[in-house]
Amino acid sequence: MNIDIEFLKYPIGKFQKPATITYDLIQEAIAVIKSFPAHIFTAVSPLSIEQLDTPYRPGGWTVRQLVHHCADSHMNAFTRFKLALTEENPTIKPYDEAAWARLADADLPIESSLAIIKAMHLKWGVVLDSMKEEDFKKTYFHPEKKHSQELAEIVLLYAWHSQHHLSHVQHLILREKW
Repeated sequence: MNIDIEFLKYPIGKFQKPATITYDLIQEAIAVIKSFPAHIFTAVSPLSIEQLDTPYRPGGWTVRQLVHHCADSHMNAFTRFKLALTEENPTIKPYDEAAWARLADADLPIESSLAIIKAMHLKWGVVLDSMKEEDFKKTYFHPEKKHSQELAEIVLLYAWHSQHHLSHVQHLILREKW
């Protein structure tokens, strides 16, 4: 069997920033972010311990690590959002997501991160729903990328990120016939 590693890495493709980000696109992204907790819970809750400890692709994270990564990543994103909404173009703190995925908490049962995702996405959804269209023009500075990013782009990026990792789990389940 021939394995397409690029597809396994990016089952929905790599994130592509649209040339124009409309308010309708932002609203669609918000809906994805708000619905992510229910979708990831539905995908992972029936899985056994062995299934949770299965990498979603050769050389990739396990499903367990992926769930913990989503909690870590989305907590950071939410914090960055709040910084951009309350400060003038703040510099955010990058982190080594692969190193975080190797820390001891990545071995915990997934319920802890599912609870974080549920609570944090509820809070994030409330903040997103309260934002005016012009608020999405606010920025933060990403020191690794060496430029400022608008919240409009970031909300689309994290909608993609949610779907990206959900697709990793869903495709693994289909491939393994679980």
